[in-house]
Amino acid sequence: MSYPPDPAAPEPGPVYADPPYPGTPAPPYPGATSTPPPYPGATVPSPPYPGSAAPSPPYPGASVPPAYPGAAAPPPYPETPAPPSYPGGAPQYPGVGAAPSYPAAPPAYPGGPQLTATTPPYISQQTPPAPTPATPPEAPAPDDLDYRHAGSRIHVAAHQRGADATAIGQLAVQVPGFLVSLAVVAAFAVGILGTAIGWLVILAWLASGALVFHRPTELAFARHVMKLRAPLAEERARLEPIWREVTARAGIEAHTYELMVENSTDLNAVAAAGHVVGVTTYALNEIPSSNLAAVLAHELGHHTGGHAWTGLLGYWYSLPGRIAWAFMRGIARIAIRVASVFSLAATGMVYLFIGMFVIGGFVAAWYITVPLVVAPYLLAYVGRQGELRADRQAADLGFAPQLAQVLYHFQAQEDAVKAQAAAQGRQLKEPGGLARLLTTHPDNHTRLQALEPYLQLGR
Repeated sequence: MSYPPDPAAPEPGPVYADPPYPGTPAPPYPGATSTPPPYPGATVPSPPYPGSAAPSPPYPGASVPPAYPGAAAPPPYPETPAPPSYPGGAPQYPGVGAAPSYPAAPPAYPGGPQLTATTPPYISQQTPPAPTPATPPEAPAPDDLDYRHAGSRIHVAAHQRGADATAIGQLAVQVPGFLVSLAVVAAFAVGILGTAIGWLVILAWLASGALVFHRPTELAFARHVMKLRAPLAEERARLEPIWREVTARAGIEAHTYELMVENSTDLNAVAAAGHVVGVTTYALNEIPSSNLAAVLAHELGHHTGGHAWTGLLGYWYSLPGRIAWAFMRGIARIAIRVASVFSLAATGMVYLFIGMFVIGGFVAAWYITVPLVVAPYLLAYVGRQGELRADRQAADLGFAPQLAQVLYHFQAQEDAVKAQAAAQGRQLKEPGGLARLLTTHPDNHTRLQALEPYLQLGR
């Protein structure tokens, strides 16, 4: 049943549908026969779907789709600007074509350094330092030796090592020191270790002198006590040919003795123990080969004369006595210092006791104490005679002129030291009479006078 309309009700209007949800397609307008026109700025899908109308021309500013391979390239739009042309052509990368030309360097500041380079010195660039010229190696000492034998002997010496009058005298002078050392070793060994073991210690000490001729022991003594070392390859290459020539002239087997080197700036050489001949690096590298041969011949004379082994043997057997004497002197000095703390009378008593002990020793065993006092002077005299004998040995081998040159070098060094002291207003203290008697080497004038007969003969 229908009710009549209410006169108070408002007039009915158009009915609107609810808005669609996001993503729901909008329904077509009533009576619409085609798709609605696109809104301004909307993107038209390309290509058009089947059944749709021809695509509308793109709006100004819309992007142009890229052309597919084989398709004709679309003409450029009038508003597309042409690429700008660089003045003088496009720039080239380094390494392609001509090298770039950099602008000129800015003007230098007043008083600043003037740059002469054609390119500006950038901060990141560093000018490589100029190569330092290599220091030329020092010229080796001249090799002026007459290798007349080329290492082959013309004769063989009857004794590779001996003992001349100087060596025998050196052993004789060492006898008092040996007796004192024997007494010291016997008192220590027997008094502390007993009779049986004490005599074994005494016999072992007496047999220890044979180590002077034991080559490994000699080499250890030369390395650790005398600070000698084995020669390097280049040092041996220079030293051995000279040594072979010296030993060939003497008729000595070159391998009988061991060559060693001392790092020193002095011109010197040494005959050590029974088989070692040492030479300084200065003598090896700085003096001519003939002078080095003369020095080696001098040391060979010490070995063939027995001066080296007798000197070391005498020193070894007198060492216990030297140690005991040094110990007694130390005790006496301590006693004097302690007594001086208390009173002058106590100090006088200590001096009196020491004097009575020394006098008692001279009276009771004068045959021991007197040689002990005189022994240093006798040993120095024997040492000077040994040096002259070694010089004559070198002169006999034909090295008298070269040995004289070495002695003149020593004399020139002494004269230079004296002249320098005189220029500074100083006067060198000359050794006194007793000091001269204790020197083991004669002065250069004495040695040169001993070589005069050989120099006059031209040997």
